[in-house]
Amino acid sequence: MRARFLVSEVGIGLRRNLTMTFAVVVTVAISLSLLGIGLLSNAQVNAMKDYWYDKIEVSVYLCGSLSESPSCSGGIVTAAQRIQIQQDLEALPVVQSVYYESQAEAFTRFQERFKDSAIAQNVTSDQLPESFRVKLKDPTQFPVIVSAFSGRPGVDVVQDQRSILEKFFRLLGVLRNGALLVGLASVLTAALLISNTLRIAAFNRRRETGVMRLVGATSFSIQLPFLLEGVISAILGWGIATGLLAALKSVIDSKVAPLLSFTKFFGWGEVWVSSAYLLGVGLVVSIFASVFTLRRYLKV
Repeated sequence: MRARFLVSEVGIGLRRNLTMTFAVVVTVAISLSLLGIGLLSNAQVNAMKDYWYDKIEVSVYLCGSLSESPSCSGGIVTAAQRIQIQQDLEALPVVQSVYYESQAEAFTRFQERFKDSAIAQNVTSDQLPESFRVKLKDPTQFPVIVSAFSGRPGVDVVQDQRSILEKFFRLLGVLRNGALLVGLASVLTAALLISNTLRIAAFNRRRETGVMRLVGATSFSIQLPFLLEGVISAILGWGIATGLLAALKSVIDSKVAPLLSFTKFFGWGEVWVSSAYLLGVGLVVSIFASVFTLRRYLKV
């Protein structure tokens, strides 16, 4: 089949079903955009995990005047206990650094955090415990600190900041999975629309295909223009979807990131990787829907 004839047939098919072609392109664009948002949501969750897990600290709170743990039955932590606990923390191979926070420093930080709250007026420095803030080389090694210091005389409680973040990331994971499911459902809708459009096109051009069959054209040469119509529609939709994702990234960089400077956002690399995935999904779905429809409704 000559390339000029093939291009002509594809052009005729797209113009003849211009309204349906437009609907397919828009549907594919929206579907791939929703799927792309799901992929970028996954990239955002991973970026936030990398950022926050790298900053996670383990807090080893020492026995104070208000401590009620069994390990604090001997009273407030002694200077000897404090020194020994610090030395043992620094000796652990999983520990990167150890910072001691006195009651006065804890009180200052408490006042800064709750300066606009009434609770700040009712707390004194002697009510806040001393603590060691421990930075681990690997945040997942928190159980090592727990097993070594929980219940130890002078230690009130060992707290891992990761336990607080895990709840937040579980919520983000649910939202991410929801976005991916919506995107996949939308892609299925696009596949059904492509299939329906090709079925209508095959019916409208049944005379042309009949003539081609009579002059000896092969099944592949008859079906190829229809297949390319679906592929071209998918590529146009993918181009629009990529533009929308790029626009979303630009808005995040210019409007959102300056307001939320305490966290990290996905980069342009993730946008282009997601776009590549969307192109692959768009082509696979388009080709599969086209081949299935043509085999069923275009008998050649």
